[in-house]
Amino acid sequence: MPVEQQHNDSYSDGDGSSERAFEARLAAALHDAGDTFDTDRGALVAAGTVRGRRLRLRRRTTVLGGAAGVALAGVGGGLLVPWSGSPSGQPRPPSAVRTTPHPTSSPTARAITSDEMISTLEKLLPKGKFGRAEGRGVDASEPLVAPYAQVVFDDGRGPGAVSVAVNRVLPGGYAALQAVLCPDKVYVPYDSCVTRHMPDASVVTVVKRYEYPDRRVDTKLWTADLVTPDGHHVSISEWNSPAEKGLPVSRDEPPLSVDQLKELAAAQEWRGVVDAIPEDPRQTQEPPMAQGGGRAIRQTLASLVPKGLKVVGHGSGDDDQFTYVVVDDGKGRSLVQINVQPGMSDVAKQLFGAGSETLADGTRVAERKQPGEKGGAGVVMWTVDTMRADGFRVVISAFNSGSQQSAATRSAPALTMKQLRAIALSPQWRS
Repeated sequence: MPVEQQHNDSYSDGDGSSERAFEARLAAALHDAGDTFDTDRGALVAAGTVRGRRLRLRRRTTVLGGAAGVALAGVGGGLLVPWSGSPSGQPRPPSAVRTTPHPTSSPTARAITSDEMISTLEKLLPKGKFGRAEGRGVDASEPLVAPYAQVVFDDGRGPGAVSVAVNRVLPGGYAALQAVLCPDKVYVPYDSCVTRHMPDASVVTVVKRYEYPDRRVDTKLWTADLVTPDGHHVSISEWNSPAEKGLPVSRDEPPLSVDQLKELAAAQEWRGVVDAIPEDPRQTQEPPMAQGGGRAIRQTLASLVPKGLKVVGHGSGDDDQFTYVVVDDGKGRSLVQINVQPGMSDVAKQLFGAGSETLADGTRVAERKQPGEKGGAGVVMWTVDTMRADGFRVVISAFNSGSQQSAATRSAPALTMKQLRAIALSPQWRS
């Protein structure tokens, strides 16, 4: 019988013990499956696997946004596949992962057409009417583009869009873990998130949230992400509207229940599609991420927070280059997030153009004030981006809200630009 874990808070305790407990369960599940991946699963699940510096830049684009994010989004973008259940490629954090060679995939595997993807999805759905179908099969000429299918499904209670996307992740790796972790409510508000362990040691997470985090349109988006011990990733999305965006709500809830989402994601047919995806000859396995890197960055950031500000929340400790804290000076919460990235000299010209400055020691600094990119009413984002002469980059942003998704709670961020600059330029980041 599957074990069920209900998540109600993205950071329920101060030391990350709830996330570590989940990681331990996932490690145990992968171990019990007896798959062929011989690397230390516990270490990989606890620390994640480096998916490449460019991957983390793309992932952080969804978090940092703004001018810096735009500059980084195009770097190596051709090597990235959006982790999306929709053909539009709208990302869900984590938004992008690279495909990973699968031990059972074969270059002689048969091709799978878009029509087969669509017919398979329709066959696995309950009885009803179908319309507006589209999809993509396995294309050997473009192995980095994930197969998908989407249909409008009507069970008699109103039409709703349902989609599936499949791909491959490194067993026990960083992307595998991220795919089945509940989102952080600071960045992705949701009503509920349930993680279940399946009898075959697969892990599936079902999230009930909204297409628009600010609820400006009441379109519900429910998702199910399943990862197997062999590295199959199946992502299901459904809406209570015939389209994810642009059409009115047509029913109270999406057509599939939580159990039906889980069953659809676990269908064996999708695993065959993953096995048919050609291996990427450019893919190389990279060393594990530094364990505890995110926690060390968070501790350094917390130590540099000016006096008078209380840290009331934190997260993203799974990433060795990113973290955030939520601070409060008694006048409202303020989100503060930071990236610490070595070896970034190759993108310096994209990040530091007109209006930036160069200090005496060669450090480049760019300061920006702009609207918060996630749509929260009245939210602004203040950013200080720095790069030492050797390419060591520290970029920090503060918001006048405790979340990018919620309305402003104060007129300006809790930290001034001068304070943000001081934190970014602190020599403590070198340690």
